[in-house]
Amino acid sequence: MRAVDFDYELPEEHIAIYPPEERGSTRLLVLRRETGQVRHERYADLDHFLQPGDLLLLNKTKVVRARLFAKKPTGAGIELVLLEKHEYEQDLVLYRGKLKKGDILLAHGRELQVAEITGQGIARLTIAGEGSVREFFGQFAAMPIPPYLKREAKDFDTERYQTVFAELPGSVAAPTASLNITPALLEKLASKGVDVAALVLHVGLGTFLPVRVEELSEHVMHREFYTIPEDTVRQILRVKNSGGRVVAVGTTVTRALEHAANHIMSHSGTGSLSGEADIFIYPGYRFRVVDTLLTNFHAPRSTVLMLTAAFAGLDNLHEAYGKALAEGYRFLSYGDSMLIL
Repeated sequence: MRAVDFDYELPEEHIAIYPPEERGSTRLLVLRRETGQVRHERYADLDHFLQPGDLLLLNKTKVVRARLFAKKPTGAGIELVLLEKHEYEQDLVLYRGKLKKGDILLAHGRELQVAEITGQGIARLTIAGEGSVREFFGQFAAMPIPPYLKREAKDFDTERYQTVFAELPGSVAAPTASLNITPALLEKLASKGVDVAALVLHVGLGTFLPVRVEELSEHVMHREFYTIPEDTVRQILRVKNSGGRVVAVGTTVTRALEHAANHIMSHSGTGSLSGEADIFIYPGYRFRVVDTLLTNFHAPRSTVLMLTAAFAGLDNLHEAYGKALAEGYRFLSYGDSMLIL
């Protein structure tokens, strides 16, 4: 399969540059995989399409302040973006400009030193004085809103580029399919008998990157650290054994569940599961854990679009995206969503 199969024209006017005025007021396209049928609904009515005994899986990661501007002693500016949290790798930044080992950077009255250049455009930093690099970014950096928004982060992004249930800091991109989940919607789901469980996958900048090779088999997927609690694994197995559906809220949840699929299905009932998800899901993949997917509308040639196509079917997805564009849906992180049944 080739990357060109995931090209489509996305006019700029369909990209949601700002969040909706009210959280949860977005639209929901409902796609049935078996028939290709499409319905136009509201995100707040998600409970209409789930059933008692279904299990809704959320990603409780929290987006950290990650974008910071520093200067060299010469006055040259350097843009730094803190990378997502992993189990072992810490204090890594993506930088724009020229850096070498030993360089000193100045920001907000503090000195940062380049301890190591670990890859192309990636450096490990240390900070003079008290506190860690991550704590320093948490105090002074801006929210890392997606680059395709082509604007600076605003005060409201601090709240709106974060889910209402965000708990464990570590992501530099939001699990966007759940940005419009509200406490009221969670209450409706609970009243209907839909169970809710959580995992954590710290989302990286790789989620925005288009696939730059033509043959998908040549693409190297980025890694993202995840943890699935023991209780969540038990709930998944209970639902699978009882005939309910595992409803993944977003591609981040899907990547964690499918990467851990072997361990989930053979779980002994004790201990959490964790790992570095580097699974690249595209059409032809057979899903083992996820039965239903709630996701946003994704950019052309992105790995998240390819994952969605694997779940929905490529022809179904092309047709649904065409209808969404014709109906004026808003695309990407702050936009509308689709539920694939």
